[in-house]
Amino acid sequence: MGRFAVLGTGIMGGPMARNLLRAGHEVTAWNRTIEKAEALEEEGARVAPTPADAVRDAEIVLTMLADARAVEGTMIESGALDEMTKDALWIQSSTIGVAGIERLAELAGERGITFVDAPVIGTKKPAEDGELFVLASGPQDARARCEPVFDAISRGHVWLGEAGLGTKLKLVANGWILGTIENISETFVLAQTLGVDPRSFLEVISGGAMDMPYAHLKGEAILNQDFPPSFPLAHARKDAALILEAAGDVELPLMRATLKQFDRAFELGHGDEDMSAVYYASAGNAGVRS
Repeated sequence: MGRFAVLGTGIMGGPMARNLLRAGHEVTAWNRTIEKAEALEEEGARVAPTPADAVRDAEIVLTMLADARAVEGTMIESGALDEMTKDALWIQSSTIGVAGIERLAELAGERGITFVDAPVIGTKKPAEDGELFVLASGPQDARARCEPVFDAISRGHVWLGEAGLGTKLKLVANGWILGTIENISETFVLAQTLGVDPRSFLEVISGGAMDMPYAHLKGEAILNQDFPPSFPLAHARKDAALILEAAGDVELPLMRATLKQFDRAFELGHGDEDMSAVYYASAGNAGVRS
């Protein structure tokens, strides 16, 4: 069993830490809002007052934070990376974009720390159930060391090659997911505008080639006007911007329009709700009652 440090114990990091504990590992937890880390104490975690204290004796450090700024503040500015032992491994699972992951890999390399880029596919429920899917990339000789972590938090993983490829595939996957949630939202708004029950649309696609469980899952959230944050809209907005940044000069009109809708829903006050609350951006514009 390993000695792990989990930095960031929110919607995703908290369940990941719990699953490591349930697998029998020793876990030290840190979170900017200390109460979120303290919730893990009764399950056996040690709560560290600072990131540096959390990583000092860890064999593997797992970061699951909101964005690149949060990761840099936690690992670099706090001095945590300098406190890691030279034989320790850093698994970075936050979605922080191509430029962000390249910078962190470089900083880790300068300090002789083995760095693995390992974002995950999945939201709150899969994280709680240990059913995430890991998109890992880094030195091949780090793979075996990562597997106890991946076994505890996920249903499987792929190993893609050099660090950075995991983040790139995550952006590709997120592009599809974010475009899909905006599509579902607009489909429901169109149905409501035309006086059609959106459930009729779900019945039409059910069981056919056009069907997807995601449409029913997010569709029910929209129909019930209930948006507990499985994946907060603010994070989806951040990821859409990272996708456009990574694309560079290549134009992605759908993603640009999706980001505009996330911006609008964010401005309407839905940033802390699930990303399916992007529905309000179209609903309000169409005059649909919410």
